Amino acid sequence: MPRTSGVDPLNQSALSAVSKTQTDTATQVAALCFRITRTGKPRILMITSRGTGRWILPKGWPIPGRSLAQSAAIEAWEEAGARGVPLDQCLGEYAYEKWRRELTPLPCVVRVYPVLVTGLQDNFPEQAERQRAWKSPRKAAALVQEKGLQGILAGFDPLTLGSDLFNS
Repeated sequence: MPRTSGVDPLNQSALSAVSKTQTDTATQVAALCFRITRTGKPRILMITSRGTGRWILPKGWPIPGRSLAQSAAIEAWEEAGARGVPLDQCLGEYAYEKWRRELTPLPCVVRVYPVLVTGLQDNFPEQAERQRAWKSPRKAAALVQEKGLQGILAGFDPLTLGSDLFNS
C-alpha cells in the first residue's frame, strides 16, 4: 500500500483494520480525549461503559473512508460529546475481549489516538447511557482494568506528541 507523506501508516487503511486476521482478532480505535488546564496539566476525559459501568475511553470500529484517528474522534463525539482535533499519532495498543450477546468473546486490539478537545457538548448520541469525568493521567490509569491501557494513560504527555498545536 502506498504511504501518504506525513500520515501514520496505521491510518492508511481503516478498512483493513476492520478485517480479522488469521487469529480472528479484530481492531478497534479509541480516543484519548485530552485538554490542558490553565496550570499546564493534562486532563483525560474518561467515560463509563454502557454494560458494566467500568471507566473506559471512547472506542469503536474503524469507519470506512476515514482514518483511524478520524474514526476515534467520531467515537469521542458519539460516546462522550467531545469535539476536537484528532492527531494521526497512535499512542499505543491494548488488548481486551469484546463480549457479545449469545456469541463467544471477540479478541480485540485497540489502537489509541489522541484527540485535543475543543468543546464538550451536553447533548450527544449516547448521553443517557454514559457518565464522563476529567482525570489526571495517573488517576485515569488507576480507573481502567486493561493493563496495556493503564500504561498508555499513565505515560500520556501531550508535549511528546510533536504536534504544531503546542508550538504556536
